[in-house]
Amino acid sequence: MTTATQAAPAKIRRVREPRPYVHPYLGGFLLGLVLFAAFFITGNGLGASGGLNRYVVFIQDLIAPEHVDQTSYLLTMAGGDLNPLDNWVVIMSAGVLLGGIVSGWRNGRIKLETNKGPNITNRTRWGMAFLGGAIMGYGARLARGCTSGQALSGGAVLSAGSWIFMFAVFGGAYALAYTLRRFWN
Repeated sequence: MTTATQAAPAKIRRVREPRPYVHPYLGGFLLGLVLFAAFFITGNGLGASGGLNRYVVFIQDLIAPEHVDQTSYLLTMAGGDLNPLDNWVVIMSAGVLLGGIVSGWRNGRIKLETNKGPNITNRTRWGMAFLGGAIMGYGARLARGCTSGQALSGGAVLSAGSWIFMFAVFGGAYALAYTLRRFWN
């Protein structure tokens, strides 16, 4: 006994409830084990900017190989028969991205959102994020490593330069956060 006024059953979309985060001490311990394993297996620490840099150099070599062949820094990665993607750090960077996606999906945290203060637009927030990312990327190249590589790997081997770098990062971040707090309030 169906009538034209009865609606078809709606598809029920199951939304995962986000799981709680891992306890910070346990997370730090596990990260320490991963760092130890990285040193033990590869002879190198952890970091992200080296892998991302090699992706950029790969694209650069496709578009402007003459430029790559004339720049000594780029020649160490992509000159002649060298393939910039033929390095362990490229695989690690891809694994970090894939692992983050899988972890977010498994724990119910994948969603599109823009976190911002109530007094700015999405466009301003995205612009500030892009600008901040560009400055951090430039700083990572200038410092010869990103914050994860400098803090985790350099700090673990007690590199004085890495410790100075991290104190400078935290000091600069606090000063900048104070001046840009209106974007979050």
